[in-house]
Amino acid sequence: MTTCWPSNSKFRSSRRPVFSTLLCLLSQSVSQRVAIFSSRYPISQSKTGKWTSPKIKSRLSSITTSMLPLRCSKQGCFLVSSTSANPETSPQLKAENLILLGDSLFRDREYRRAIHTYKQALQYCKIIPKQNSTSARTSLSSRSSSPSSFNASVINENEVKFKIASCHSSLNETRLALAEMEGIPSKARTLQMSLLMAKLFRNSRHNRYAIACYRECLRNCPYVMEAIIALAELGVAAKDIISLFSQTSYKSGRTPFEHIDSNRWLQRYVEAQCCVASNDYKGGLELFAELLQRFPSNIHILLETAKVEAVIGKSDEAIVNFEKVRSLDPFLITYMDEYAILLKGKSDYTKLNKLVHDLLSIDPTRPEVFVALSVLWERKDERGALSYAEKSIRIDERHIPAYIMKGNILLSLKRPEVAVIAFRGAHDLRADLRSYQGLVHSYLAFSKTKEALHAAREAMKAMPQSAKALKLVGDVHASNSSGREKAKKFYESALRLEPGYFGAALALAELHCVEGRNGDAVSLLERYVKDWADDSLHVKLAQVYAATNALQEALSHYQAALRLNPQNEAAKKGLERLEKQMKGVDPDAPEEDEENEVEDADEEPDEIELLRE
Repeated sequence: MTTCWPSNSKFRSSRRPVFSTLLCLLSQSVSQRVAIFSSRYPISQSKTGKWTSPKIKSRLSSITTSMLPLRCSKQGCFLVSSTSANPETSPQLKAENLILLGDSLFRDREYRRAIHTYKQALQYCKIIPKQNSTSARTSLSSRSSSPSSFNASVINENEVKFKIASCHSSLNETRLALAEMEGIPSKARTLQMSLLMAKLFRNSRHNRYAIACYRECLRNCPYVMEAIIALAELGVAAKDIISLFSQTSYKSGRTPFEHIDSNRWLQRYVEAQCCVASNDYKGGLELFAELLQRFPSNIHILLETAKVEAVIGKSDEAIVNFEKVRSLDPFLITYMDEYAILLKGKSDYTKLNKLVHDLLSIDPTRPEVFVALSVLWERKDERGALSYAEKSIRIDERHIPAYIMKGNILLSLKRPEVAVIAFRGAHDLRADLRSYQGLVHSYLAFSKTKEALHAAREAMKAMPQSAKALKLVGDVHASNSSGREKAKKFYESALRLEPGYFGAALALAELHCVEGRNGDAVSLLERYVKDWADDSLHVKLAQVYAATNALQEALSHYQAALRLNPQNEAAKKGLERLEKQMKGVDPDAPEEDEENEVEDADEEPDEIELLRE
């Protein structure tokens, strides 16, 4: 049976409030929507008795429930057209309707349509009589969230400009977004506005202005973690950031001492972020551990800890923390690409496959998801993996793991010149250990020793207590026969600073082998194998034994490596080569099948053409 709304003129004249209220009611629960609508628009019983309040409540409940998962922009189109068709409609009413439609479009991620709609609303605002300054401070966003204040008649143009800027920001149009934000007087900016402006300034590399905006955010609210992290990364000292908290407490009527004493954990958080930003990873981890005692199972602190552990090569500890985070919140995406990189390093492709599947089902539009896809595909299709890394960068130009992943893939594709650009992009965003490692290895790959040494020394200066930075300098010296003695000293210094650093031990063993000191290499590696069960150590030791024709010892270490990591490709290839040696076959000689294939290709091209057909 077809149902029609009443056709009386009174109902037609109230179309606009009904549509407006329906849009606003979407943010309320079903029972709240019914109560608000029926109280605002009581409908008397018609002659047929079909339009009583109980029936309207029931119908509205059905409508709003079914509309909840749907887009609102279609309803917004009706709302706008209902006023544009009437020449007597006031400009303010038209502006309000357009803003409501713009909000719907923004929520639906139709940012360009939203910008166009908001700008139309601003044109109507220009011809609205100006209200007094007190009422002008009422924002449209606050009215929209509170149906009881829906009839308020003031439009906050600054809020509309902020929404336009937010759309431009979502489209990575930083310059246009800044132009909109600069049209908002500084005294009229809310916390959200200051935070967006800080991000825009930082993205456009106007760091001094970005710092000023982030400072203003913390003066308004000391708990804006995003501002704390950004200020730390921009080089602001911990004490300067903490001093902003006392300014906040003074405004709230509390003494600085009372505020600081009650928020000592917040000071520790600032200090931790400043340590990490200045590459003092050890200090940062200690402070994060202290915070975890105060806030056990805090997902954010666990993630920050795991990220730092991943950067400095503490893979096992990082994996444990990432798995704990996943158990607490299986739908989290933040830093999960870092977790994917660690799983690949451990050759745990079962967990890696599951992780990527889970991330795709949660939100396939996030940059972390495409980095994880790149990690998964690297083993099978490096060019496909490269395209995923580039897609991640297109989504978020400030996503550092995407640049690191892209650089590593380009290195494996023998394109070190392009890899330098990727690692430089990561370095410009944050000069951490991985970006320095990528730059050094890329420069060495195409014999740019001077540039590699400059990058390695820069890393050592930035991280004076880092064994990995010392090893980088050693790597550069080791690339030249005249610098091997210097390289040896740097590797030994790295091992004294961090005895458990396998990278330096492997590099020093390789240096011993190059200079013909196989016995020194064996004794060094045997010492480490006793204390640490690591597949890479066993592989290197097996290679040294194989080079000295100690085949049985080499075999036992290849097998030990595969027991620790069945997916270790170097161990698989080494074992295959060793088996040939043990059979008395030259491991470098081409396979008999390969020779036959070459002969077939040379002598019978017609057969190949037939097979293709």
